Amino acid sequence: MHAHIQNLFNIAAKPSRKVIGLMSGTSLDGLDVALCELSGDGLNTRINLLQFTTVDYDAGYKQRVKAVFSKREVDLQAVTLLNPWIGLEHGRMINQCLEQWQLTAADVDVIASHGQTIFHCPKRQHNLADYGNATLQIGDGDHLAMATGIITLSDFRQKHIAAGGEGAPLAVYGDYLLFSSNSENRIMLNIGGIANFTWLPQTLDAEAVFSSDIGPGNTMMDAFIQQHYPGKYFDENSLLAKAGKVSEPLLGALKQDSFFALGFPKTTGPEVFNLAYLAKAQQVSGTEQLSHADIMATLNCFSADMIISAIKQTTAKLEQFVIYASGGGIHNPLLMAQIQAALPGVSIKTTHDLGINPDAKEAVLFAVLANECLVGGKQKFSNAREGIPGVTMGKVSFAD
Repeated sequence: MHAHIQNLFNIAAKPSRKVIGLMSGTSLDGLDVALCELSGDGLNTRINLLQFTTVDYDAGYKQRVKAVFSKREVDLQAVTLLNPWIGLEHGRMINQCLEQWQLTAADVDVIASHGQTIFHCPKRQHNLADYGNATLQIGDGDHLAMATGIITLSDFRQKHIAAGGEGAPLAVYGDYLLFSSNSENRIMLNIGGIANFTWLPQTLDAEAVFSSDIGPGNTMMDAFIQQHYPGKYFDENSLLAKAGKVSEPLLGALKQDSFFALGFPKTTGPEVFNLAYLAKAQQVSGTEQLSHADIMATLNCFSADMIISAIKQTTAKLEQFVIYASGGGIHNPLLMAQIQAALPGVSIKTTHDLGINPDAKEAVLFAVLANECLVGGKQKFSNAREGIPGVTMGKVSFAD
């Protein structure tokens, strides 16, 4: 047996494992780094979040990624060079975190790296008969492993697609394993660049569980702020949106995309919902002269309305359910207020109430996927009807 395989075997045989989960989302604000201690597997998974931080990306990092992000036509050399470069940068950031936490590489069993999505392309989006679903995350796992000296599991989404899924949202696996409850119906709402949710009925019936993208969360609002207010990356405290008035003609035009008529589950991304989409909606609705504040108010309402619609559609026959929110959108007070106002009597909490920092949740969920890759597989979680394949995800990179 190769020493690397023996090492993996020893890690899997431990009563608990220390895993660093990484998440770099479409907002490009920074790398979420979550050091977790995990024991058990499947529905018996237990997790303790030991450390969490977001390492902010500097302007240079953002500029390089934005040059290829969600664009059909890019410099292929730039993509090729970015793949190892991001792996090394993420490795440098992890080493920085370990130093701050007074830990060494030997204190960590594995890294679970999501990588950086640069293009998401389900079949219904590209409509090319000879091709299936596809997605691309860069940030090479081998470079990350070499930079840190830690075994790295990465590129999780490809197995999901290979097994017939769309590569997203993967949160459904971790949500089901960590947050299922026989005492309440739960919606795990994540508002990142794209908003998505997982439906967890209290019956614990895997055949009823599903996860789906909803539509834009922060992506269009953030892009608009970054375009018109250099040096700013988001509408802090919803100040601009609160100063504006919602344009009903523009709001109506924004809601016309065919994506919203699709059933759950479904996936999308900034490839669809971007500033070009906004410009087209303004042209169609004759709202090109709106103030920046009115546009932001309308974009905020657009994200809120589509989230509200998805939740109402899912819970139409239920009397009681609880929403547990996470992601950057929970820090948008106007967005959250609109969701609560439209769902009177519904309890909206954050995953803090379930023991997980809501800003860390996505990074934590990739740590769970890594744990399942190492010690899981005994409880197959799948739902063919809802496009959730029961597969083991993650490619292994050894640190030598």
